[in-house]
Amino acid sequence: MSSFPRLLQLHELAVAEGRRLPKRRELFARLAAQDGRHFIGIVGPRGAGKSVLLKQWAAADEGAIYLSADTLGPGADLFALVKGLAEIYRFRIFLVDEVHFLPDVTAALKQIYDFLEVRVIFTSSVAVALQSSAHDLARRVRLHTLDYFSLREYLSFRRGEELPALDFEALLKLDFSPAHLRAGAHFAAYLAGGLLPFALDEPDPLPLLAGTLDKIIERDIPATLRLHLDEIPILRKLLAFIGRSGVDGINYSSLAANLGITKYKAEQYSAAFESAFVLRRIFPAGTNLLREPKVLLVPPVRLLHRPPDEVAGGLREDFFALAMRQANLDIHYLKSPRGGKTPDFLVDHHGQRIVFEIGGRGKGRSQFKNITADRKIVLAPDIQPAPDRLPLHLIGLLADGTDKSRSVGAPPTIQ
Repeated sequence: MSSFPRLLQLHELAVAEGRRLPKRRELFARLAAQDGRHFIGIVGPRGAGKSVLLKQWAAADEGAIYLSADTLGPGADLFALVKGLAEIYRFRIFLVDEVHFLPDVTAALKQIYDFLEVRVIFTSSVAVALQSSAHDLARRVRLHTLDYFSLREYLSFRRGEELPALDFEALLKLDFSPAHLRAGAHFAAYLAGGLLPFALDEPDPLPLLAGTLDKIIERDIPATLRLHLDEIPILRKLLAFIGRSGVDGINYSSLAANLGITKYKAEQYSAAFESAFVLRRIFPAGTNLLREPKVLLVPPVRLLHRPPDEVAGGLREDFFALAMRQANLDIHYLKSPRGGKTPDFLVDHHGQRIVFEIGGRGKGRSQFKNITADRKIVLAPDIQPAPDRLPLHLIGLLADGTDKSRSVGAPPTIQ
């Protein structure tokens, strides 16, 4: 095909970039160690390093070719491209970046899996796009998540400090080292933008984060939802409203009331932003409560709307929710039917009910009154660890659980 020379040229540029970035995310090794015929889908926020991972893969495996969906053009026939490149150039691994921009990608992946002896590894910044494809692709695909840096990965990439991951149960037993405690000295820099992988090369990553959000609002979400043009400004207003507000009371009802939209639209937009890894919906514990979620932002998005000293509490809750997601731990928020004070979050772990209150150094235990739980723990920065109090940053040092794939059907080991 006439496009092949251009694709090969772009592939060589990708290989060169992959070689210039030798340090790899932990997910790379886990994927490279897998066996099997299934394809792999990698979801995660824009800027998390999905493209870099694919380029590093292309640099490590001569049988792999990197393809960006952005460069294939409208109406690209992925099956025909893969078939031609496999037959002419003998590529066997196809690394397809931002696959949700391709038309009818689910059917193309089915055809490739069923009729070609190749492996496809593909990425998307919009989780719902791949989750839908994975459902349709049955056994053919496993999904993995590449998130922003955990605090532990940040220390590795930014400072070259390799800390062993903490087990959640060990953390609750205060089984950690002085080095884990000293990591708290870098927590503020991490929350201020250090968790963004592209911040490694940018002294001020927030303007780039703002540009990333523009792409999500203008391209990614419209690519997966059938939105009218006049809905895009509403997406911007919704995100700004959450960013400028306190964390308490942000739910579908408050979004609908303040933006002049229906609760259905508030739910739809919130779900879309969650699928793009911009916010997180935390649903309440219990069965007799209104099932509206508490809406948090993924850090450091909140800093685009208000200065750090004004959003410290919200940013800490955002961090807790992100760290729990990265550790693959489910959380709920606690809501009192009478409107009384309650702790912030509940974690059900191996039959234990553990409640957490997130706050500053002076945070007390008043929210735990009349709460029944196996453990009641205050998480706050710069406090001395005790059975009922833990430094907040330790949550960011938990073992990564996001590699637990969701089978719906692996690459060869790379040396």
